[in-house]
Amino acid sequence: MPATRTAALLGLPDLAFTADGGALVREIEAYLATQPAPLRPAVPAVCAHGRAPIAWDLGLTRPQPTALDRLRRRPPAPVPIDTATHLRLLSRYLTVHGWCQGRLWDEQGRRCLLGAQLAVLTAGYGTEATAMRARRFLMEQFTTQDPTVRSVDRWNDTEGRTPAQVHRALDIAAARAHG
Repeated sequence: MPATRTAALLGLPDLAFTADGGALVREIEAYLATQPAPLRPAVPAVCAHGRAPIAWDLGLTRPQPTALDRLRRRPPAPVPIDTATHLRLLSRYLTVHGWCQGRLWDEQGRRCLLGAQLAVLTAGYGTEATAMRARRFLMEQFTTQDPTVRSVDRWNDTEGRTPAQVHRALDIAAARAHG
């Protein structure tokens, strides 16, 4: 009785006579078990142990064709992005699809830096000018570290290069492009 009196004093409902919700939960679970599984697009997880899917495009709006684009059978106009966003998209793309050396892409779908730039451009984010500005930021960074580097591709394909170094270079270049 004291709990009921306390509940009444505080203006709370009396829960002493509330039925057990277990039967309702079991009924809902039984109903859901009869329903087909929801269709979810295959999105890679952050890691084998993680459950949080990531989208490489940072949630940006995908390019949408206009009526004139559909009539002329041409791709939609690219989504305008700045150089820093382009560099972040490259890093995210390589995180989701993987990084490789010696070729634009391999059988597993992994990409080198140039291959990732092509994929980002093909998806409709930015223009060739955006990609060239991004490559200039990367080259400035690489030549500061090592004056013998002659291209982003050569830097990418240097023996011993690791994915962590690639992502770090993209992060630093994105920060410089943003500032």
